[in-house]
Amino acid sequence: MIIGVPKEIKDNEARVGITPAGAHALTQAGHKVLVETQAGAASGFPDTEYQNAGAEIVGEPGWVWGKAEMVVKVKEPIEREYAFFRKGLVLFTYLHLAPLPELTNKLLETGVIGIAYETVRDKSGMLPLLMPMSEVAGRMSVQVGASYLEKERGGRGILLGGVPGVPPAHVTILGGGIVGTNAARIALGMGAKVTMIDVNLNRLRELDDHYAGRLYTLASNSYNIAHATREADLVIGGVLIPGATAPKLVTREMVSRMKKGAVIVDVAIDQGGCVETAKPTSHSNPSYLVDGVVHYCVTNMPGAVPHTSTLALTNSTFHYVLRMATLGVREALRQDPALASGLNTWLGSIAHKGVADSQQREWKTPEQLLA
Repeated sequence: MIIGVPKEIKDNEARVGITPAGAHALTQAGHKVLVETQAGAASGFPDTEYQNAGAEIVGEPGWVWGKAEMVVKVKEPIEREYAFFRKGLVLFTYLHLAPLPELTNKLLETGVIGIAYETVRDKSGMLPLLMPMSEVAGRMSVQVGASYLEKERGGRGILLGGVPGVPPAHVTILGGGIVGTNAARIALGMGAKVTMIDVNLNRLRELDDHYAGRLYTLASNSYNIAHATREADLVIGGVLIPGATAPKLVTREMVSRMKKGAVIVDVAIDQGGCVETAKPTSHSNPSYLVDGVVHYCVTNMPGAVPHTSTLALTNSTFHYVLRMATLGVREALRQDPALASGLNTWLGSIAHKGVADSQQREWKTPEQLLA
């Protein structure tokens, strides 16, 4: 198979879909790897490393997309890349289609086979390709939030962990999944007072036991969310419904009652965000104010630490890349239910219920489409 690795062009996105180590394994297995020049440079992988691994360096993105049978990316394609779509092209990347009807339309119109990292689900119900970036984003959310709490960045002028004689900042985290638990770990490590809100009481019990009372827990309902956000200096949104639009748990009214200079980091923004006042931002223009509250809603947070993020991501994705290259995409999807759960579009049809429900479209199961 010919595998293409284009350079990411989303604002300040520096990750890359395949490392030189992955290119070496693919070429050793008899496949051809085309890498757009400088695709891995910002992640610490220069062209020479890919060449030494057996990959071919290509100067134009059109050649990568045009020659490849499977394109392996990191972020969802943006408008400039739509022209490269064609029937039967396999696109393996984060897609986050639920809030992106235009991208969904283009994938369907052109017959692209879109397999989304974020909806691949293993036997245990976990999301193995979303997990590493959720870990990174969860940890980064506290780091970013602490920075934006500084006065010069619009915040309240609060040190997250406080000092002896001065109380720490209060951090409220929505969602006890991978993002939330990693955020809690860092926030507690920095000395903050942390409240975790989740709808799953068993998950809250697990976290309460794990942190032995250091973490405050609340059952998710509008009353508790309103109270916790009103008291918070930093709110982190980490709610996820795989493949679907995130629920709006923090309303505009709740935001209006938050402290002036408080900070919201909505990690769920890739799926539309869990804060009503959240809108997608970029690394070059990351924040804005609503009612005096700083909003940080960058859709590719892990792109700010590309070396760590690329290695963490490709450690998880490469197994699937090699499997699809070796077996062919249809057979790999048939043999592996986890990979099949990542199928979002197949030759003009939607293959994921969450995407279909979010956009009020018809869909077919992967089993129906692959038959």
